[in-house]
Amino acid sequence: MTTPSQPLTIGVFDSGFGGLTVLRALLPLIPAARYIYLGDTARLPYGSKSRETIARYAVSSARFLHQQGADLLVIACNTATALALDDIRAALPIPVIGVIQPGAQAAHTAATLSRNPQPDSSILVLATAATVQSHAYTQALTALGLNTTEKACPLLVPLVEEGWLPNPVPDTTHEPRKSAVTAEVLRIYLTEALAAAPHATTLLLGCTHYPLLKPLIESTLQSLHHPMTIIDSAEATAQTVAQTVAQATPQPTSITPICTFYATDSVEKFQQLGSHFLGQPLTQVHLIDLGG
Repeated sequence: MTTPSQPLTIGVFDSGFGGLTVLRALLPLIPAARYIYLGDTARLPYGSKSRETIARYAVSSARFLHQQGADLLVIACNTATALALDDIRAALPIPVIGVIQPGAQAAHTAATLSRNPQPDSSILVLATAATVQSHAYTQALTALGLNTTEKACPLLVPLVEEGWLPNPVPDTTHEPRKSAVTAEVLRIYLTEALAAAPHATTLLLGCTHYPLLKPLIESTLQSLHHPMTIIDSAEATAQTVAQTVAQATPQPTSITPICTFYATDSVEKFQQLGSHFLGQPLTQVHLIDLGG
């Protein structure tokens, strides 16, 4: 990919903000890299589009990142991974890693290491409606010999983007009633999912927004008396990227990663929401136009 004297440039692409959780997981694993993140916010949500349209959008975004110097591309979007990964790989001469296979592999490892495996145990996948309808996780997990139940949770993404989450640091602006709404919605989804998969031992978060809900998911599962091993597909993807990079080219050491951010709409909104997903302020976002 690069020589030891050159930092690796990693492109990270999502239709919006969720992919920043993948970038957040990547930064401590490969601190010497240069990162270019693109959120195609002008054309989201991808999930309501046809496969052909999603592939066209995703390929144009991927080509932009390659033109900016990406040596490796991470598709930090479940919908684009499920419906356009092959198109992106065919369009680019660089390695491309999606989020679904790493998540499935991590779930397989967790299920294998389970202390109390049951003959009818299964993997429960929470995802958006579009990802569930693609059956991408079911196909990946079935190929690994795992029983799978997928649950569409369409309300979770907008609730996360609205910031209706429990605030770990109490302040006067926080509204507990809003986080209570999210908690109740999540409880309903998990209750329905566990009714369909009562012996599930591993929960796979199949959306890059869901890591922000992980503490709430853990507490809800405890209250439902059904603790599970939770697999964060964003973290699993970052681990896969780190392993790929380590096997390819030794990287120079660095203290602070270099990050450049692009969005196709509303830079101000991207900065505001993106800081929550990334866990640090986004001081500069570049606005670009990729067309229709």
